[in-house]
Amino acid sequence: MTGPARVPMSGVNPFLAGLFCRCPNCGESPLFSGYLKVRTRCDRCGEDLSHAESGDGPVVFILLIIGAIGCFGMLFVEFKFHPPAWLQLAIWLPLMGFLTLAALRPFKAILIALQFHNRASEARND
Repeated sequence: MTGPARVPMSGVNPFLAGLFCRCPNCGESPLFSGYLKVRTRCDRCGEDLSHAESGDGPVVFILLIIGAIGCFGMLFVEFKFHPPAWLQLAIWLPLMGFLTLAALRPFKAILIALQFHNRASEARND
């Protein structure tokens, strides 16, 4: 054992806080000030959010999940209905683009909430 186990910061469920894009500490105030720009400080509890960084994690998860949905969906439609290639592209490319943009915010918020829940920034500074 390297030391005592770390206790999560608050009783806020990180998955729910992330799914609704709320502060990972209080679960009340919005996490983002723009589409993907994280606020520097929570308006409700005053938690410092300036060090919250998810990196490329959300993009990797989204590419794998949405890419699998799109590829398997496109293959299923191709083998079942045999539509022309232009119709496949006209349906699947916008759909995958929309799903990617819709999932990016919640995935980023969930990863930030999990970092706060597990005190990842404190472990990095130790």
